Parts: sequence; C-alpha cells; structure tokens
Amino acid sequence: MTTITVVPIIDFEARPKAPLTRMMNERLEGFAADLQAYLDKQLLESPDGDDLVIYMSYNSNYAIRWTIVSDVPAYIAEVVADKCAKLGYIAWKGIDLYKFK
Repeated sequence: MTTITVVPIIDFEARPKAPLTRMMNERLEGFAADLQAYLDKQLLESPDGDDLVIYMSYNSNYAIRWTIVSDVPAYIAEVVADKCAKLGYIAWKGIDLYKFK
C-alpha cells in the first residue's frame, strides 16, 4: 500500500498581499486535501509500499504548481501528472527542496 501525503507549501517569495493570505492558504489546503483524497482512491491497490510525497504551492502568477519529492515508480508519477494536468496545475520546476527543510 502506498502512503500518500500532499503538503501545501506557502512560498514566502510569492506570498500574496496580507488580506488575501488567509483565503489563499485555505484554498491551497483544500486543493491539497482533494488531490490526496483522489490519489488515495486511485492508488489504493498499488502493490508497492512506497511513500508518495507531493508539494503544492502557488507561483508568482498565483497558478497552482506541484512536484513529487519522493522516489516513486513511473506509473505513480504518471497518475499524479495526469490528474494535476486535468486540474490545470503546473509542474513545479527548479524547486530547492532544502529551502523547506
């Protein structure tokens, strides 16, 4: 069974102005929870015991971006990429993972 965790990340460089911060954070948390629920159902019968960890955030244009930060088989990465593409999320390129640790 695959353990799935979708983490909403608030990128302080792309942080919205103060009045919008709470609403944007809640919206991102909701999107993360929805993606996690979907992936829990899709990967329920996954034979691998992998941990899938996905970071989600906004870019500077407030588009939702995502990246997988754990090592997973290609078919799991494809399921994530397909769903995120259908939702209009963009792949998060050039992420510095040490920034969030």
